[in-house]
Amino acid sequence: MKTFKAGETYRTRSICDYDHVISITIASRTKCFVKTTAGKRLKVAEYNGAEAVMPWGRFSMAPTITAAD
Repeated sequence: MKTFKAGETYRTRSICDYDHVISITIASRTKCFVKTTAGKRLKVAEYNGAEAVMPWGRFSMAPTITAAD
């Protein structure tokens, strides 16, 4: 399984606007959570064999950033 690593930046594109890129940089991590350089603490889930987080929360069109990207 691919995992998030501290110091790495991960990106995804918005579902509604292809030109809008959402990115996070991992400051630190534990087994269940990652902390971004912006100070957000995000719960890690598994999605298609890679770790995934939802930086804007859980709603129908929320972006999901995976370690596989």
